[in-house]
Amino acid sequence: MNLRPALFFLGFGLPLFFSCQNPDVQIALTSHLGDTEGLIGNTEYLSSPYVTAGDRVYMVGHQDGTFPDLGWHVQGEMGGIWNHPIKLMDGFTAAIIEADNSFCLDAAHQFVNYPFANLHLFQTPIPGLEVDRFQFVPDGLQGMVIDFTFRNVDKSEKSFDFEFTGHTDLMPVWLGDRAGMEDFDDRLSFDEGRQAWLGKDHGNEWYVLFGANKKAKATEGASLTCNYTPQGKGKAAKLGYEIKLKPESSQSIRFFISGSYTSKADAEGTFEKLNLNADTYLKDKKIHYAQIASKAKITIPDKELEKAFEWIKYNTEWLLREVPEIGRGLGAGMPDYPWWFGVDNEYTLKGAIATGRKDLVYSTIDLIHKLSEANGKGRIVHEVSSNGVIFNPGNINETPQFASLIWWVYQWTGDRDFLAKYYPTVKKGLQWLMEENDKDGNLFPDGYGMMEIHGLQSEMIDVASYTQKAFADAAQMAALMGEDSLSVSYQHTADLIIEKINKEFWVAEFNGYADFIGTPREAIHLVDAAIIRADTLNKPWAVEELKATKKKLSTYAPNKKQGFVIFHNWVVNTPMEMGIADPEKAIAALDKGKKFTNPFGVFVTGIDRDETSDMADGSFVGSKAFSYTGAVMTLPTGVSAIGENNYGRPDEALDYLKRMTRSFGFALPGSIYEVSPDYGMMAQAWNLYSFGVPIVTQFFGIQPEAGKKVIHISPAFPSSWNEANIENVEIGENVISLEYKRNENGEVKAIVNQSIGDWEIVFSWPEGKQTNATVNGNKTEIENQLGKNRITFTGNKNTVSLN
Repeated sequence: MNLRPALFFLGFGLPLFFSCQNPDVQIALTSHLGDTEGLIGNTEYLSSPYVTAGDRVYMVGHQDGTFPDLGWHVQGEMGGIWNHPIKLMDGFTAAIIEADNSFCLDAAHQFVNYPFANLHLFQTPIPGLEVDRFQFVPDGLQGMVIDFTFRNVDKSEKSFDFEFTGHTDLMPVWLGDRAGMEDFDDRLSFDEGRQAWLGKDHGNEWYVLFGANKKAKATEGASLTCNYTPQGKGKAAKLGYEIKLKPESSQSIRFFISGSYTSKADAEGTFEKLNLNADTYLKDKKIHYAQIASKAKITIPDKELEKAFEWIKYNTEWLLREVPEIGRGLGAGMPDYPWWFGVDNEYTLKGAIATGRKDLVYSTIDLIHKLSEANGKGRIVHEVSSNGVIFNPGNINETPQFASLIWWVYQWTGDRDFLAKYYPTVKKGLQWLMEENDKDGNLFPDGYGMMEIHGLQSEMIDVASYTQKAFADAAQMAALMGEDSLSVSYQHTADLIIEKINKEFWVAEFNGYADFIGTPREAIHLVDAAIIRADTLNKPWAVEELKATKKKLSTYAPNKKQGFVIFHNWVVNTPMEMGIADPEKAIAALDKGKKFTNPFGVFVTGIDRDETSDMADGSFVGSKAFSYTGAVMTLPTGVSAIGENNYGRPDEALDYLKRMTRSFGFALPGSIYEVSPDYGMMAQAWNLYSFGVPIVTQFFGIQPEAGKKVIHISPAFPSSWNEANIENVEIGENVISLEYKRNENGEVKAIVNQSIGDWEIVFSWPEGKQTNATVNGNKTEIENQLGKNRITFTGNKNTVSLN
């Protein structure tokens, strides 16, 4: 299998013929792509999903050009065209109709993914006829544009009919019943003026409009050429066009699909905008994505990782979901988690602010905060559908992680108003966390964290780690807000928790931190469940270990609490992720963690691993029902990378990043799946955390204190990286760039540029390495602090030399 997605530059890789005989012929939208990079998908994954993304509307189909029923959240309905909180269409079919040679365009031979659009290429049974389908979704509009281009690549004239069949399915999103949204049958009518079909849900003011920019023959019903019968209460209607192609010419038909969940006039207005301005909207989208790429742009020796990092920034933008009546923020994953999550964003937004996406960070935090206010007490929500219905009011870890996110963002922005807005919620949340969830008062809140395993809701290691970090961060917030006594109290709690984690969660026998703290009576049920799981998955080593644990449990006092290692869940790495593990324990635990990996990354549940995992290089084999059993995921892998960096092991961190990068383009060109390499969500928000934090804040070492106008830069590159650059890193109102070179003698040259020259740069490196430093050729005094050498300077451009 070719795991490296090929590059595709329109205008270089594909011959284009634009008809000059007829000035009224539509020029293909692909003419605006210029040198835009596209990635060609692997042919073995043509029957797997892609997304055409916009912040209001998006489309999910298969790379071969079809729209099968897919997804499980709303069974079989997560594909098609969505305008949250409703679905517009299941999809469409396209057919070429000749007297003796009719066929459906349902088997694209190639799929090309662009950062902001997609292209399907079809070979046809008609000699010399090729068909391309290109689509994009303008941002800010409830609609999308699709171009079909017919290319005659030989010297004979061609004449045929083209049939476009739309399948409406106006229906509510997940949990619509809780919001009073009821799905009725769709009704169709033809709009003569627009030459478009109008679909309406019979019981609601939900509309979809689809048509092209030319006269059509309109008939109701599904295509007789294409075999497509999606589920649901939708209707189908056809649009027919006569196509005549001169030798070596092309012709395009541009389709518009618009919708509204409020009014017919709204859908009609969007349709007109698309018709008039499609070219401009595409150009604007191209510019927007170029801006995304330009921020925190890296140049590193590992070109595959460099490319993956660029596209992960694009992937994140694909997940932006706006419903004006509720808010604008990042969804979690596509296609089954397009709505909003607390914890997913508490990870993702740390990477987003470090890659210049303050707009996205602010709107998402505002949305999560507003939705969480329904909980009261500062508790942060877990999952909310795009209709505003809260499915899960929040797992225990989400409230402390929100506190740390607020502090992290403040460090990058220096925005006191931002801090002041969310600080009261942080205070309430920490109070709720400890008063209502720590019944025995031992400073470890009880309840579900990141591992939502039935019965695993005791005192969890990730909840404890994130709680400790939250109190440490809240202590700094309180000091800034003038609440000194509360700051002291918060810091005292943080200090106690870090000591208790390293004492009470540490299990020396396993050289690692416990999954949870509980009583043997609680643990025995989990051990039994784990044995069944391990035995079912044929993991004899895990069965043996678990049976030994069960035997020991019988010798313990049944109600005495202690730490247990049962599942080897990835969350045992959170003390290292947060940098709170004692160094000796951290190294031992990180070394132990390497055992629960495969070539793509870290297992969610360690007992799912066995000796065959090292040889896993193909498709993930999931269960018939959607499940994460046996999964290797990017978040656990990213957490391990961050942990390795925190304890001075960038080579080990790079190894984890390279494992994740093996999934890049594996199934969907330009994307990394949620479950490695090709299972679950085809685009996942928290990948930006797993790549952005290790690369920007650890390898390049950029850790700002924007409120003080201070930027700490402490590069810690892998040993194989002797040169690395990063450009346009936005910190508050400042923008910095760093060029780094290291020669074979260990001498370092770094060029630091910043747009505001009076900010202070604190440049540091490990003590015991380079002992002489110059800035712009002038010898500079070196300070030593906390095991690091450091120099401090200001100015717009500075060249640092270390030897």
